[in-house]
Amino acid sequence: MLGLMQSQPLLISSIIRHAARYHGTAEVISVMAEGVTHRTCYAEIERRARRLARVLQALDVQPGDRVGTLAWNTYRHLELFYAVAGSGAVCHTINPRLHPDDVAYIGNHAGDSVMFADASFVEVLQTTVPQVPSLRAVVM
Repeated sequence: MLGLMQSQPLLISSIIRHAARYHGTAEVISVMAEGVTHRTCYAEIERRARRLARVLQALDVQPGDRVGTLAWNTYRHLELFYAVAGSGAVCHTINPRLHPDDVAYIGNHAGDSVMFADASFVEVLQTTVPQVPSLRAVVM
C-alpha cells in the first residue's frame, strides 16, 4: 500500500532476518550455566531459530498457543524467542529462580501447551510438569 512508512510489516521474523543479513557475523556471546562461554553469530541464530520453528510445527503449536520457557539468558533462549514469536505463538518466559510450585501455578495460569527448559531444571520439572495438565510436551 502506498503511503505507508515501511514497505513490509514489522514482524519478529523480519527483525532476525535483518540481523542475519546485515549483521550476520556479529557475535552473540553467552555464558552458560556451567560457566562456559559460548560464541555464535546472528546468521547462526536465525538458522537455528528457523529449525526450531519447524520443531514447533511438528509439536502442533498453533498461532496464539503459549510456549513456556524455563531457561537461562543464553543464545538458546534467544533462538527460542525468535522461533516461538516468529511462528505466531506466545513466548511465555518463566523466571527460573521461582519456587517449583510458583512455576507450576504460572504455567497453569498461562495454559502453556509446550515447555522448553534447560537441562539444569530437571528437578524443577519433575514436580512442575504433573501440575500443568495443559502441557503436551516438554523439550530440553
